[in-house]
Parts: sequence; C-alpha cells; structure tokens
Amino acid sequence: MLNFFKTTPKNYQDIPSGEFHDLMIQPNAVIIDVRSAGEFAGGKIRGARNIDIMSSSFSNQVKNLPKDKTYLVYCRSGNRSGQACEIMGDLGFENVKNLKGGIMSWPFETV
Repeated sequence: MLNFFKTTPKNYQDIPSGEFHDLMIQPNAVIIDVRSAGEFAGGKIRGARNIDIMSSSFSNQVKNLPKDKTYLVYCRSGNRSGQACEIMGDLGFENVKNLKGGIMSWPFETV
C-alpha cells in the first residue's frame, strides 16, 4: 500500500533570525540572497551574495560553490530560500540554513 502522506526529511534547517545573525560571523559562513537583482538592490543583509533562484542558471551557479561552507540563505519571506536550500541539499550541500520568515523577519541592519 502506498503512503501518499509520507514526507521526506528536509535536507536543510529553518533557523530564526537571531541564530542566522550569530552564524554570519563564523569564518566559513556564506550568505546568499536568492531574490531578484531589483529586490537585492533595494536592501540586503550585509555581506550577502545575490544568486536569483528564478534565474535559469541558479543550479549551475550554486553547484560550483565549495561544499565545505555553511550557507545562510534568505529571500523576502522564506519560501524561495527554502526552495533554494532544498536544491542545494539535493546537490550535496550538507550545511544549509534557511532564514525563517525571510528578510521580512530580520530585526537587524540591512544595507
């Protein structure tokens, strides 16, 4: 009998803004903003790199990143970044964190 309600475990972690902020100072942390270039230009978390998940080259861009880093991923609300984290996990990344609630839940400075 098939179980249509069985879910596979996430290959990334959703974390709150405080934990995300604390991890940003780690030397192996890479911050990735998966919003559009226009959204990114309108304000971002300091140190973030923009890789638009809606771009046809998203998978190609992330697959070439080093797998031994901690990736802190965010978007506006946490939905696109969750999708990006899942793609990265499927590509073999083991330490991927999604900002729960996205930049809308970010109480810290943006630039």
